[in-house]
Amino acid sequence: MRKDEVIYVAGHDGMVGSAVVRALEAEGYERVIGRPIAELDLRDAAQVRDFFDAERPDYVILAAARVGGIQANVKHPAEFLYDNLTMQCNVIHQAFLHNVRKLCFLGSSCVYPRQCPQPMREEYLLTGPLEPTNEGYAIAKIAGLKMVEYYRRQYGFSGVSLMPCNLYGTNDHFDFENGHVLASLVRRFVEAVDEQTAGVTVWGTGSAKREFMHVDDAARAVLFAMESYDAGEILNVGWGEDVSIKELAETVASLAGFTGRLEWDRTKPDGMPRKCMDVSRMRALGFSPRITLREGIERTIGEYRASQIGRTEH
Repeated sequence: MRKDEVIYVAGHDGMVGSAVVRALEAEGYERVIGRPIAELDLRDAAQVRDFFDAERPDYVILAAARVGGIQANVKHPAEFLYDNLTMQCNVIHQAFLHNVRKLCFLGSSCVYPRQCPQPMREEYLLTGPLEPTNEGYAIAKIAGLKMVEYYRRQYGFSGVSLMPCNLYGTNDHFDFENGHVLASLVRRFVEAVDEQTAGVTVWGTGSAKREFMHVDDAARAVLFAMESYDAGEILNVGWGEDVSIKELAETVASLAGFTGRLEWDRTKPDGMPRKCMDVSRMRALGFSPRITLREGIERTIGEYRASQIGRTEH
């Protein structure tokens, strides 16, 4: 990608999209564009068509998505399916029609089967039933990666699909309804410290295992893929290492300074038993993440505390 070419980041104001924008600007790309939903609703085919007609982007990074944790996915599966399907279809199709030079689609590790062999290799896609608690979101993401694959196969469209592990970090949602597990834990334990709460209750048993990568590393992976990866096969992106939710909660509690009781609500779902990526292909291509989980949690706690200070000052 040349520094003066137009790069459209769909979802530029979300956690992943904003990280991609920061990474692009840090590398000197001069024409990075995005639109808030008030100006461009990606679920509206006509609006997306008109945007591509007007802006004619050279490259597209599709980071826009409706996202959330287990609670949001269980409550709103229809919206997770519909919103993600329509956004993906509109953006990918218009990128193809407008001869975009390359598109990067961001999927998710939840596309793999619930009982997937661990670590999860790219070829395990569609080999078994999905995790029920986020099936709507997973089906939408599978449709997106397959759309990229089929447009490449049928039309020669240059699209690539990355499957990142659980992401967290700057600009994440910290609300309990829409937040992912790590961000929710950060909020719970920081608030518990500030309010001197004796105990904190966490959903599930704590036995489920997850792999986490800071969103800034995910952004680096996107830039790497746009420059150095051009194949039809999906590509896992992550550390290739996981941690139990119990271990995660204890680490967040410790780093937040919480010394009270940690309790588990076993009536709530754990979700998929384990999600650990096989990232051997990614590493063979020459990419590796840099921000350790401990460093990323410390950074996230600091950012959450700073956001609360700013809120109380206003």
